[in-house]
Amino acid sequence: MILAIDQGTTGTTCLVVDESLRVAGRGYRELGQSFPQPGWVEHDPEEIWQTVQDAGASALADAGASAADLRAIGIANQRETTVLWDRRSGRPLAPAIVWQDRRTAEHCRRLPADLIRDRTGLVPDPYFSATKLAWLLEHTGRPAGAAFGTVDSWLAWRLTGGEHVTDHSNAARTMLYGLASGGWDPELLELFGIDEELLPRIVPSSSVIGEVALAGARVPLAALAGDQQSALFGQACLAPGQAKATYGTGSFILVNAGTALPQPPPGLLVTAAAQPGVFALEGAVFMAGATLQWLRDGLGILADAAESEALARSVPSTGGVHLVPAMAGLGSPYWDPEARGLISGITRGTGRAELVRAALEAVAFQVVDVVEAGSIRPAILRADGGAAANAWLMQFQADLLGVPVEVAAEPEMTAFGAAGLAGLAVGVWADADELAAVWRRSARYEPSLPEAQAAELVDAWREAVGRARSAR
Repeated sequence: MILAIDQGTTGTTCLVVDESLRVAGRGYRELGQSFPQPGWVEHDPEEIWQTVQDAGASALADAGASAADLRAIGIANQRETTVLWDRRSGRPLAPAIVWQDRRTAEHCRRLPADLIRDRTGLVPDPYFSATKLAWLLEHTGRPAGAAFGTVDSWLAWRLTGGEHVTDHSNAARTMLYGLASGGWDPELLELFGIDEELLPRIVPSSSVIGEVALAGARVPLAALAGDQQSALFGQACLAPGQAKATYGTGSFILVNAGTALPQPPPGLLVTAAAQPGVFALEGAVFMAGATLQWLRDGLGILADAAESEALARSVPSTGGVHLVPAMAGLGSPYWDPEARGLISGITRGTGRAELVRAALEAVAFQVVDVVEAGSIRPAILRADGGAAANAWLMQFQADLLGVPVEVAAEPEMTAFGAAGLAGLAVGVWADADELAAVWRRSARYEPSLPEAQAAELVDAWREAVGRARSAR
């Protein structure tokens, strides 16, 4: 069996899977966020670590398994979230700055966009780790013996007792990694004032990193991957042109771009995939499931995200209402950190069903924005994540895109990818094709909306987005 850890923004999911990628046990622990100032989002790194321990123990108990039954452990993680800790004590030096945090927007405006785009495939945006790390160093006084890492590095350090590593898929999200060179870029380190000694060693996504002492057993830690690249691998998108969308806290659309480094299309990113030597095109949408969470926790108009489907079906349309969820700015393809959320078209007839439907529609519209910006038209879009269970949303997505949407049988594709990568490293499977053969779907949605009608809906959405954009 393999223990797969999916450490996400709002919680940690652990799965125990067997050699057929069947789930034997599950564990989950919610993870808190704090918002100390407008635009700031933080985690407690110790709480992240505690959720991993608790969810892992729960998954093993659910499987009726012990640590001695495990062949390997794999990690998929929320990307870009930045942790700074002390090498001697292993304790965090500050709260972790979450990928959604916008405090470094002004720093990003001063950066050389062309250089960053050329070297990293990214855009200067607070989303990525480099300006977060620069902020932490400035506000902690650059302490001696500090170590930087994204969440994968933090967990690998704690699990192995001191291995300071990251993989290419996470390193590529820092704005410090050269896609062509496959390593830390000296010019970018100088630009951000970062000493390379702070940084983790870069390893392949599928490789034995060290051993984890767990309940009397020693288990190889054999995979690290950013959650979205892990999901691309878990969805068996192994050939160029194959695409997936993960509908989680945000929505992330990745397309396998093959082994030749592509030029980034306007508004999209190029990143390192979890497969060795493979690149991916990516669109990053900051607010997907988080929009429903806001309707639930911020406005109190949803008791549970699961009721959103019934509410969306209960009305024939939104009645002209659009909800642009730019609460953390807009990601792909706009990259507008100063954009702000907007609800437009409200009338006296607007009720909570229309607002909820508008929130779900916004999730699908944002995916369309990414696909059209990159001139990407996959033959099939493979979907995973919590919101992929919403049949109304998946049908609306297929209707807007004009291509079939296939939902994976197991929604936790990020964890599946981590399990697959770990299993490959220790010889559970011979190659990735063997893993692809066991991929299964739960549902397929065929487009049924006339193309002209879909285009009208998208045009109206983009008018609303224009009103939410900043003036810059």
